[in-house]
Amino acid sequence: MEHRLVRAVEEALGWGGPGLLGKEFARGNISDPEVVERLLTPPRLLDMVMRRSLANPQFRFFKGGAELHPDAYLDRQVTPRGQAIPMVDIRRVGGLLREGATLVLDQSNVFDATMEAACRAMQWWSREHVQANVYLTTNDASGFDLHWDDHDVLIVQLAGEKQWEVRTASRPVPMFRDAERNDTPSENIVWTGTMKTGDVMHIPRGYWHAATRVGHGDGHSTHVTFGFAKRTAVSWLTWLADWSRQEEVFRHDLDRWSEPEEREAQQRLLATEATHLIDARAPEEFLRLREQEAPPGRHVPFLDIFGPLQSVVCVSEFPPLVEEEDETVVVRASGKKLTFASKALPGLRVLLSGHPVQLDEAARLVGTEIEALAKILVKEELCASLTPELSSGYTGLVTSAGS
Repeated sequence: MEHRLVRAVEEALGWGGPGLLGKEFARGNISDPEVVERLLTPPRLLDMVMRRSLANPQFRFFKGGAELHPDAYLDRQVTPRGQAIPMVDIRRVGGLLREGATLVLDQSNVFDATMEAACRAMQWWSREHVQANVYLTTNDASGFDLHWDDHDVLIVQLAGEKQWEVRTASRPVPMFRDAERNDTPSENIVWTGTMKTGDVMHIPRGYWHAATRVGHGDGHSTHVTFGFAKRTAVSWLTWLADWSRQEEVFRHDLDRWSEPEEREAQQRLLATEATHLIDARAPEEFLRLREQEAPPGRHVPFLDIFGPLQSVVCVSEFPPLVEEEDETVVVRASGKKLTFASKALPGLRVLLSGHPVQLDEAARLVGTEIEALAKILVKEELCASLTPELSSGYTGLVTSAGS
């Protein structure tokens, strides 16, 4: 999938791919302002939160350096049947933003088709799970105090400006669940300055950072943070522990009451078999299977009672693996393995490209059999029907297949 945001971020940071993700701090500016504005604007963000039932902590407000109680910005609308539905009190939200506050919406990609398509493109690019958190700060409000994240982030300044300070990590590659606490900020400042509309910044996991508008007066800042939950060697070892259940030796109880030499013999046996397990399943296999077995994302189911299938897009979390085997083509993605005749390869490449596909147009390029292939891929949830709402998430950012 070729997404304008991914290409713009690579150009801004001077990267030739995702290889530097998590390696070092980087900054740059997106030269195409249309990409930034197309992603999200402050009015669109407020419209998004107004029309949905949201709850803390996914939706939060901060003022004066402290998090506000949800009652300050959420309300419960009671239906005629007495059901209470939590909704954003948009008038209170407006008042808070006029005074100066920070609005946080985690996982905006769950609610917005443009952010969904952007996150999917980032996932196909990085081969890691990605979510998009949005931050709107107004007037002289402060942001979060100096802190570090347990994942790598790419920050895109969507509107306005905000002052930042970034420091190196004080503990190498810290984790959310770790062997020791990591509470003392580093003294080594990497960068301090103002992020303006179109600026991009990459902050590796563990780097301390803080952002604020204190002292900037009237105005606002909106930025989106794409968080990359990369896998570690700990993730691989946890995966190996699951595989160990296949071997009888690991299912036996640990010996507690036998003679010392018998307990030592069990330990030697377990160490030997653990080494065999490690040698048999390399980290590369863990990463490959993780991608292929990831379940598909949310999508509107296709129901032919509403009309024929006209357009589709691939919705697998990661790029499908398409391999030619003898006279067949095997597709692996979303926990599925599908086998097709070799003649289906041109149609599969179009349908699984990650680009929106208009089936009538694609049929003229690769043949009418693409419609039957599309129905199979939609049924197996590798592709989804391109609803008007989902289509809007690609418009102007991802071209149609064959364009």
